[in-house]
Amino acid sequence: MKAEELIQQVRHVFRDEVASSSIFRGEATVVIDKKSLKALCTFLRTEPDIYMNYFVDVLGADYLPLKPRFEVVYHMYSITKKHRIRVKVKLDEGDTIPTVSDIWPAANWPERETYDMFGIIFEGHANLTRIYLANDWQGHPLRKDYPLKGFKDKYNPFGEEKPEEE
Repeated sequence: MKAEELIQQVRHVFRDEVASSSIFRGEATVVIDKKSLKALCTFLRTEPDIYMNYFVDVLGADYLPLKPRFEVVYHMYSITKKHRIRVKVKLDEGDTIPTVSDIWPAANWPERETYDMFGIIFEGHANLTRIYLANDWQGHPLRKDYPLKGFKDKYNPFGEEKPEEE
């Protein structure tokens, strides 16, 4: 299925929920509201003509100072149908997003990585704990407001002092 047809099918079923869509280098991208994420992912996984049976990755992006600040980006592929889609969800500071690890178990660790690096909470995740950094690590290092040297603590004696809590 071509990217245009894939977007057409998604827009047909989720007409009011799709904020925007685009095609870049033959790959479909759909921007959707977080309320519709689970329904869209279930549709992509189970619809026979689409059948996204391979979860490739999920990642975060921080666009500080823009609003909404964060974007969570999902990449899925259909091994049998040979097409792929990118799904984006925009989030404000403090927003949460539902997990898709119950739809694609392979999303488990990438969601944990996104939580660890950006602090984005995946609601309903079975084990949303840090995956790279120590459990007592302060902050999330891929956020744009994280200091370049990191914070000063027992792991990093050369970092910057933590700001006072307001």
